[in-house]
Amino acid sequence: MIQSPLKLISVDEFITRYGDDNRYELIDGELIEMEPTGPHEQVASYVGRKLNVEIDRQDTPYFIPHRCLIKLLGTDTAFRPDVIVLDQTRLIHEPLWQQEPVITLGSTIKLVAEVVSTNWQNDYARKLEDYAILEIPEYWIVDYLGIGGREYIGKPKQPTLTICTLVEDEYQKQLFRSDDLLVSSIFPELQLTAQQIFNSSTSGNVNA
Repeated sequence: MIQSPLKLISVDEFITRYGDDNRYELIDGELIEMEPTGPHEQVASYVGRKLNVEIDRQDTPYFIPHRCLIKLLGTDTAFRPDVIVLDQTRLIHEPLWQQEPVITLGSTIKLVAEVVSTNWQNDYARKLEDYAILEIPEYWIVDYLGIGGREYIGKPKQPTLTICTLVEDEYQKQLFRSDDLLVSSIFPELQLTAQQIFNSSTSGNVNA
C-alpha cells in the first residue's frame, strides 16, 4: 500500500482559509485538528473568566481576545491558544493586528494557557519550546484529565496544572494539584486552586 504524501500548507494560506476556524492550528505546515470537547471548553472558559477578574482588579492594560493566533515568524506554524493574555500597549508594534487577530511578537503576550487534550505532546513539548523562544513570560498547561506523560506529571498520573515561568531563556516548571494554590508571576494576587479549575469541567458545577 502506497501512502500519499502529506499535503503541507503555508502559514499565510492557513490564516486565509482557517483563521476563523477554531478547530485547527498549524504546526510545521501540517494542519492539526484540535479536537475540543465540551469539558475542554468549560475549563478554558473558566480560566479566562478568572484571569479577566484579575485584570480588572489589578487595573492592568491587559485583555483576553475571543480569537487569536500566534504566528511564529520564519516558520509555517500558527498556534491557537485556549487562553491568551495580551498587553494592549504593545499592539501598536504588531504588523498584522489591524487586519486580523494574529500576534507575531512574544513581547505582546503576558500569559498563555493550553488545556490539554489527546494531542498532549504538543502542549508539553513543542509549544513549551516555541513559547520559550518567543519569551512569553508565563505558560500554563492545564491537564484536567491527567493524561500527559509520566515524565511531565509524575506517577501515578493525576490532574495537574503546570505553570512555566520564564527565567532567562528557559521555563522553570511548578506543578499544582488538588487544593494547591496557584502561583503566578503575572497575577501575583490570584486566589485560585488547581482543583477549582479541574472542577469546572463537570457539568452543573458552580465555582465561586
